[in-house]
Amino acid sequence: MTSEPLIRLCDVRKDFGPQIVLAGVSLEVRSGEAVALLGGNGAGKTTLLKIVATVMRPTAGQVRVAGRDAVRDAEAVRGQLGFVGHGAWVYDDLTAAENLRFWTALAGRPASEAEVGVALAAVELDRVSRARVRTFSAGMKRRLSLARLTLFSPAVLLLDEPFAGLDQRAKKWFEGHLEAFKDRGGALLMVTHSFDRELGVADRITILAGGRIALDTPRAGLDPDDLQRLYAAHAEDGA
Repeated sequence: MTSEPLIRLCDVRKDFGPQIVLAGVSLEVRSGEAVALLGGNGAGKTTLLKIVATVMRPTAGQVRVAGRDAVRDAEAVRGQLGFVGHGAWVYDDLTAAENLRFWTALAGRPASEAEVGVALAAVELDRVSRARVRTFSAGMKRRLSLARLTLFSPAVLLLDEPFAGLDQRAKKWFEGHLEAFKDRGGALLMVTHSFDRELGVADRITILAGGRIALDTPRAGLDPDDLQRLYAAHAEDGA
């Protein structure tokens, strides 16, 4: 692991008018590490993820990603980030291959036909590469969104309920991809509500409650029942 964490949050605060969503969060994610972020509704999980993603600015505190300030050097930080949300975010009127070429063009790193083919084959969509995405099932659309990950090499992956909508085969592939990403030195920060197989890739469990970190503990040795008990003891639903 590197000396400096790939994600570092120091006393991060986020206010929306009189509402305090994050009340001083400090968190580190190092190279080769995955942290699962849990918490009730309104705990601040999505807000924290958006701040790391440079989509939202903190009210106070410092956020560093891959050694750069996420506020002052937001553009450079975005080049180090990959994001997987719980939605597919695909274009129904484009083919599978056209979707990938469009995404890579937007990112300023156009992919070759061969690269697109390899990416689609990785998620078992190569046989329908020329089909319009509107003909795909919800699961196929989710797999297409994951194919983007094989075309980029970010230092950090931010995941928001990334396993939602995936069948068991796609989940297994995605787990393997995330483990390989960690092995290459990447850092993962994942928001999830699951206590089962989706947390298998996590090295640490962090629970947010009331805008603060209520628990930060290693994942090793914890079974789903243990996680449920920890969640019940430390999490809370917020408005």
